[in-house]
Amino acid sequence: MLEKLLNLANGQGKKSPVQLDLTNGEHLALVTGFADELLACCAQPAQYQQLEADLVSRKDEVPLPVHLAAKLAVSRSAVLQWEGPAHLSVVFAMYKEHQRILSSDQVAGGEDFLRRKVHQLQWLFAGREDLTWDLFAVDDGCPEGSGRIAQQIIDADDLGGRVKVLFLEEAIEQRLPVVSPLHKTSESMKGGSVELGMWTAAQQDKSNHVVVFTDADLSTHLGQSGLLMDRILEQGMDAAIGSRRMPESVVIKKGSRNTRGKLFIYLWKRIIAVIPEIIDTQCGFKGFRGATVRDIVPNMLEKKFAFDIELLIKTQMQRPDSISQIGVAWIDSDALSTTTEIQPYLPMLKAMVGMYRHYLEATPAESGFADFIDGLDEAAWERLQDNIPAGITDREPADFVDYEGVTVADLQKACTL
Repeated sequence: MLEKLLNLANGQGKKSPVQLDLTNGEHLALVTGFADELLACCAQPAQYQQLEADLVSRKDEVPLPVHLAAKLAVSRSAVLQWEGPAHLSVVFAMYKEHQRILSSDQVAGGEDFLRRKVHQLQWLFAGREDLTWDLFAVDDGCPEGSGRIAQQIIDADDLGGRVKVLFLEEAIEQRLPVVSPLHKTSESMKGGSVELGMWTAAQQDKSNHVVVFTDADLSTHLGQSGLLMDRILEQGMDAAIGSRRMPESVVIKKGSRNTRGKLFIYLWKRIIAVIPEIIDTQCGFKGFRGATVRDIVPNMLEKKFAFDIELLIKTQMQRPDSISQIGVAWIDSDALSTTTEIQPYLPMLKAMVGMYRHYLEATPAESGFADFIDGLDEAAWERLQDNIPAGITDREPADFVDYEGVTVADLQKACTL
């Protein structure tokens, strides 16, 4: 059977575009078409996993759509094996998504992401009436009315039974505890809205409920949600998180922020030791057991970009070793990105210092790094990013679990160069 799957995947590769255009509906349909061809072989989930591993071993030779199709086949094959019922809630925040939510026919770079997220979930759960889903799009105080535009699409396509729009501004006005201590939407950068969406989703009385948050764009195909759900529902984890830094990850990323990302990871690893094996904290594709969401989302400190790591800290502290990492297919979506010019690394690190001091027991070594980060201003941070020590740039982020060769003194010196 594996040989049959490999032959089919290789045949798909010959007729596949090399890359994947997230604005092109035909490209996205091609991927699910490829996955359906693989699934028509009626193999077992383990055989689809073997196929995926073989393709990853030839990563650069295999077109991206075929890699993604293999991951979708693994995901849906797992879904088809489950005994229901189960429910998936997907949450995403929107800020200045007024163009990307439109189709490419309406605006260059448009992804039509709301409709396509719906189609991806419909594909994943097709034929399983005992497996249900819903989507929560949360307006993060968007000045361009992303939430209003989303509601217009919902009304036009009669999606109201499955898709809901929440407004952070309304939650603040209603003084919902989950958004405390926010007084205005400008105090949130994604985190406040995702927490509101997760909390709202988790209030539903659903059996085997999994709550996933993702990005507004189409970087992560939601057909991969079965990968997260399987770790939670079948393997008993409290959280399953997508990673772009595992051997089985397939990532297409533009830009040149790799060394700065390494610096960010090295520094937070020095102060947040409770989740040592996790490298990619910022991948926008994380799933949590519904009951876990109800436990960890109230009383969150962080309402900005570092909220991911606080969720992981709280999950790990509640039940150690309950977080599973999964290598996913991820395609950078930056044509209409609202964060391309934002470099939030320093504010995120400072927020993590607050988490360290709030949740974790202090040690001299960790406190030294925490004090160093706390003392950085933007000018010093820019100098440090321009002079990152070779001990960091010459290693991979996975090495930073154990490697501690760059000291606070080394970093202080780099800030003065």
